[in-house]
Amino acid sequence: MAETRNKSFCSVPGCSSSAQKQPYLSFHSFPVDSDIRRRWIQAIRREEGPNFVIKKGSTYVCSLHFTSEDYISGCSVSRLIPGAVPSLFRWKNFTSHTKRESVNERSNKRLSVLFVTGQNNDTATKEAKLDHDYAKPPPPGVRDEAVGYIQDLKATLKKVARPSPTLFSRYCASDDQIRFYTKFPSECVFKIFWESIAPSASRLAYWSKAKRIGESDIGPSPSRRMPLIDEFLMYSMRVAVGMKEQLIADMFEVSVATVSRVTITWANYLFLMLGSLPLWVRMEKVKSVMPAKFKLHCPNVRVILACTEVAVATASSLTLQSEMFSHYKNRTTFKGLIGVAPNGLVTFVSPLYTGSISDKEITKVSGILPLLEPGDEVMADKGFLIQDLLSDVGAKLIIPPFKHSAQFTREETERTQAIAHLRIVVERVITRIKSHHIWDSPVPLTLMGTVNQIWHNCCVMVNLT
Repeated sequence: MAETRNKSFCSVPGCSSSAQKQPYLSFHSFPVDSDIRRRWIQAIRREEGPNFVIKKGSTYVCSLHFTSEDYISGCSVSRLIPGAVPSLFRWKNFTSHTKRESVNERSNKRLSVLFVTGQNNDTATKEAKLDHDYAKPPPPGVRDEAVGYIQDLKATLKKVARPSPTLFSRYCASDDQIRFYTKFPSECVFKIFWESIAPSASRLAYWSKAKRIGESDIGPSPSRRMPLIDEFLMYSMRVAVGMKEQLIADMFEVSVATVSRVTITWANYLFLMLGSLPLWVRMEKVKSVMPAKFKLHCPNVRVILACTEVAVATASSLTLQSEMFSHYKNRTTFKGLIGVAPNGLVTFVSPLYTGSISDKEITKVSGILPLLEPGDEVMADKGFLIQDLLSDVGAKLIIPPFKHSAQFTREETERTQAIAHLRIVVERVITRIKSHHIWDSPVPLTLMGTVNQIWHNCCVMVNLT
């Protein structure tokens, strides 16, 4: 009885037929009769044992190995006659007899016989033509084998003619997927970003090559193993999604070293590109887009400052541990200063410093003070005791009032509530920055040389997304 299940496979050695690839074939289970079953096993050159077990419903022999005489004629379903044994195999050139002589051998033999017997040339030519292979139907099984081979060739040609799709098109096929993997809100926004960086990104040199050459002229790297957009996807999976390097390496079928090299390369490249964008905004522009609540309570605020910390793996050096230890977080951290305009735009990003640095010291060394102008107002939390630093440049600090008596006055209460309500803008921005899941776990020591670039990229990308 022929089997037509989609998961049927031929058990003959060297035969790769399956019902899914060759649906025109029929697949036959091994017979129940022990004698005929033994003849089948001998015919296919297999032996029952640990490597070959005949199971009902999963062990078959396809129709390529049976002759047309093995089937019941006139039956709509391919049924074998009782006692039929497979006889057509690759090692017998799919014939049930001994190897046939070639056409030239048979023609030469027949012509030599005709020459000896004295038959005329016309008769010899006629006999030779009748003996040609094209005058006879092909042996059983050969046609099915040829059809399968042609289909395999067609599939191969399609793969060669059409370039394989990128992993980016596979994982970022919708706006939701693009938002998850890259943090861009939609495909349209991502295309605008990608078209702006793709020309220069095509000339990237991998970090390992740049490190090896040093300060000399680097030039473009050799042709890449993966498309450029897949490299960006790999960087996004590491930074935006927070995947581990081993998981990304398995998804892209590359080594962990390749994932690390691509991540560092793209972190430095994006830092170079995004770092060239002007973040600091003129006061006139700040006021033109200032929300109504700011205009009511703090019309001269130019920037809202806040410090935030990210966890970092503990170094083996005791000196580094003491410098990076944050008493606020009770662990080793990096601390950065963020400046946000009243409308939520990131206008200042400081480098990351060791977690032991104070808010006042980080404000002093970060570079924010030279950007301020006389008359500017800076909003911050109570912990920012930077009034003396701001007064040196003519700026003013706006913080909630300190409690000097048993109870706030009405004006102090309203001012405290207003400042707290307005400062939530910078907290929301920091939350969006840390939605890049690389900050969910401590930054590994292997990224210590690149953590500043990744941090700056995440901060600036908030403005783009």
